[in-house]
Amino acid sequence: MTSQVFYRKWRPQTLAEIVGQEPVTQTLLNALSSGRISHAYLFCGPRGTGKTSTARALAKAVNCLTNGKGEPCNTCDMCRAITEGRAFDVIEIDAASNTGVDDIRSLREKVGYAPNQARYKVYIIDEVHMLSNSAANALLKTLEEPPPYVIFILATTETHKILPTILSRCQRFDFRRHSQANVIAYLTRVCQGESIKVDTEALRLIAKSATGSQRDAVNLLEQLTTYYGSELSLQQVQAMLGVTGDARVKELVKHIINNDISQGVATINSVNNDGLDLKQFNRELVDYLRGLLLIKTGSDESVDLAAEDIAELKTLAAKASLEQILRAVKLFGQLQPGFDNYPTLPLELALVDCALTPELEPVSSQKPSAPVSPSPQKVAAPAQAASRPQPQKVTAPVTAHSQPPKTVPRSTPAPVPEPVPAAATAQILEGATEVERLRLNWKLVIEQAPQDTKKTSALAILRSGGVQPTAIENDTVILAFRHNNLKELIEKAENQQIAEKIIGNFLGHSCRISCITEDNHLLKAALKM
Repeated sequence: MTSQVFYRKWRPQTLAEIVGQEPVTQTLLNALSSGRISHAYLFCGPRGTGKTSTARALAKAVNCLTNGKGEPCNTCDMCRAITEGRAFDVIEIDAASNTGVDDIRSLREKVGYAPNQARYKVYIIDEVHMLSNSAANALLKTLEEPPPYVIFILATTETHKILPTILSRCQRFDFRRHSQANVIAYLTRVCQGESIKVDTEALRLIAKSATGSQRDAVNLLEQLTTYYGSELSLQQVQAMLGVTGDARVKELVKHIINNDISQGVATINSVNNDGLDLKQFNRELVDYLRGLLLIKTGSDESVDLAAEDIAELKTLAAKASLEQILRAVKLFGQLQPGFDNYPTLPLELALVDCALTPELEPVSSQKPSAPVSPSPQKVAAPAQAASRPQPQKVTAPVTAHSQPPKTVPRSTPAPVPEPVPAAATAQILEGATEVERLRLNWKLVIEQAPQDTKKTSALAILRSGGVQPTAIENDTVILAFRHNNLKELIEKAENQQIAEKIIGNFLGHSCRISCITEDNHLLKAALKM
């Protein structure tokens, strides 16, 4: 006897065996028992959710020689013929391969013939959204008023591509993705029938990788047994699926929560040096961070992890604020690894962003976003101050009949109490205008970067928040880095040229850059200059 692949061998044969789609199957069973069978059905939903299996079970149910008003018996000649795919009156059509109008015209001609053996002729049209517009329009009239012995069952994964005129002629049923519990139960039944020994955690991992598709899950199981045999361990499943394992994911999350950049960068590079897939590692990292977020918000029941993992997440959640966790989820969740020369760079930059302390991060946002330049009022102020006496509001003596001077409000501008002499103001503006304009408008420097630098690693480094300009000497911009690894990356020839182009574009003239590494307290002092 020819062997069958698992998903065909273990396909549900009755409506009751189709788990996870109870609203659909119960409605169909009620229609069968009352004899209110529709002439056209539309089954919508993701792949592997049971659309074709439900269509075949319905075809058997309406033609069953034993019953005909409920579940098929699967023992009569008609049920067996439909199960084995040799029933002439149950026609399955792949719309992806028969998209033309001529195919539909041929179908319309055959619809007029009465069934040979069965009670109903059942047409199952899979991937119906692949029909061309002309073919879909040719199907409309037959779909609306078919002969009384014909039932159409249309199946699709993309409902939005189907003509509204077809949708209005069918009873629509939406199939949902299977829960992990349903997929695990299905895999357990297959393993029992095939004498496969497998760990529960391994089945959980297979179900998770299948993302709600039973067919994908059972195909993964068959692939694993073909390679490893009938005994499967968690480590074998992880190796086949390319899963890195949870050890370094948990380790990196701890470093993120502790703001430990050096250890976090070491962990990321150790994963890369071992040749593991960084995209898969990041997916697992985001999934673990999501679990941490759910724990922090009190949604423990939504976390599908083992009890010991949940306990560890609760310990981590107690150490972190909700804002810190939310920031980490956003930064790593939006990651798009794509730097071939520096594959770890996106993860490293996200780690640095997570570790930025609140007082350092909003520096640019607390400063004015417009370029800093002396306004006419500020330039005129020193000249006016030289030709008039100094204001006496603050230094006026307190007499017996006068009130003591009130404290100057915080909102009062700083230059008002004691204007700076003209010579001093000119010296400050002349010596610090360009570097101050660059430092206070660093966000604008990034936003105005030339278009051909938008997707470069140099721009990503400058945007990371771990760099600030501290001085300009002979057209050389001194950049201070909080972390040595970012400094080493920007000093590579290609990145340095792009960084000089970005900064020069803002300054309006060409420049060079020189990089230094500053401790956090030195950088804070430089930022306050």
